[in-house]
Amino acid sequence: MCGIVGVISQQPVNQLLYDALLLLQHRGQDAAGIVTGSGSKLYMHKARGMVRDVFRTRNMRALPGDYGIGQVRYPTAGNAESEEEAQPFYVNAPFGLVLAHNGNLINAVALKRELFNVDHRHINTESDTEVLINVLAHELERRTHGLPLSSEDIFAAVRAVHQRLRGSYAVVALIAGHGLLAFRDPFGIRPLCFGTAGEGGEVMVASESVALEGTGYKFERDIAPGEAIFVDLQGRVHSEQCSSSPQRNPCIFEYVYLARPDSVLDGVSVYRARLRMGETLAQRVISVLPPSEIDVVIPIPESSRPSAMQLAHKLGRPYREGFVKNRYVGRTFIMPGQAVRKKSVRQKLNAIGQEFAGRNVLLVDDSIVRGTTSREIVQMAREAGARKVYLASAAPPVRYPNIYGIDMPTASELVAHNRSVEEIRQIIGADVLIYQDLDAMKRVIREVNPDITEFEASCFDGCYIAGTLPPEEGQNRGAGVAPNTGRLSLQGAEEQGQPS
Repeated sequence: MCGIVGVISQQPVNQLLYDALLLLQHRGQDAAGIVTGSGSKLYMHKARGMVRDVFRTRNMRALPGDYGIGQVRYPTAGNAESEEEAQPFYVNAPFGLVLAHNGNLINAVALKRELFNVDHRHINTESDTEVLINVLAHELERRTHGLPLSSEDIFAAVRAVHQRLRGSYAVVALIAGHGLLAFRDPFGIRPLCFGTAGEGGEVMVASESVALEGTGYKFERDIAPGEAIFVDLQGRVHSEQCSSSPQRNPCIFEYVYLARPDSVLDGVSVYRARLRMGETLAQRVISVLPPSEIDVVIPIPESSRPSAMQLAHKLGRPYREGFVKNRYVGRTFIMPGQAVRKKSVRQKLNAIGQEFAGRNVLLVDDSIVRGTTSREIVQMAREAGARKVYLASAAPPVRYPNIYGIDMPTASELVAHNRSVEEIRQIIGADVLIYQDLDAMKRVIREVNPDITEFEASCFDGCYIAGTLPPEEGQNRGAGVAPNTGRLSLQGAEEQGQPS
């Protein structure tokens, strides 16, 4: 998961890109980068860290120009410690091309060999973004041969890119002296939208609508799965469907956790989706536990709040804030080691004792991934004096790795993989554990936008719509491929150790 933004304007864009990245900071805290363009000259600054730390006044002054792109990143492929793998990436031919993307290519290793042996292009990092930009550059070069660039050439190149890439990708790219290109994979797994401002000539593309609205842009629409848009330097938008068989299958985990609640993704308000998840979760709770056994409903901040509020309303039980969150500690499921995650939970949350003392408490979380955070929070509730601690997850059990851009790649890290709910409950230490129903969750989101016929929900159901990892990739991630099943074979990863 990353956040990307691109802008064509008639005025300097460095501050605009900075502000948009701040609005997308929740999508990645590992690294940040901005590239701006003035005429045919490009300017870049990128580094590891949060947006406010990467860009100082001197860096902003060194980013002139009236068009540009930016990215905030957390790593799902490549070397997370390398400054070189911060995005955007640059290649000098054709024209000068800069690219950032959100997603994960599952055939990056094969493409890397193909680029070297067939296309004669050199890849210098482990990043799949460098692979992607070289595929795009090669396909553009094949169609231009030094001639003036047209939107038809660009769309033909994107069609060829779709045929070569496998996985999830939402892309923004600058073509020096020409404009901004943005496109989405044919399944539309990762979000991408665009908006306009002023009298014309002002266009922004971003991962989430909140980046548009927060910078004064009017949301126009989502970029469709498989579609490409090209915005020239005058702000004219050209668009074309570049996939022969596009399908709208957005990642359902975006609605559960990843996106900001004030965003609208593929026609679905994230906030409204989370409210509806609370309604269906309430039905699950009632089927397991009489509401009279619950004294208070408490969310685990932040993403679970809408679901917890609606659940409490449906149950007729009091809703209380029982945890105070330290906003300056990163996401625990992204952190690299179990010991670090465990320590971070106590730094991140503090219990308000009077909300727990002597009560039967229903805690509501957005999801349970590794179980480390959940176990610590249940223990914190008991230490604060709770008589009984019930735990409800607004998402179904996370049983399978996500290979499309969320950092939960191996089964050994997933507490729900090959375990029953009762086994998970015992590991977490709750008195009762209740999960969301996947079909019900899909149904209520689909009711908000009936145009969505299916979702990318592989971490819940093991169905990988854009293909599974090839053997060489699977071995790198501790997982192989189960032939002809559409599911990952994770036995080898499971044998490596138990999640904690």
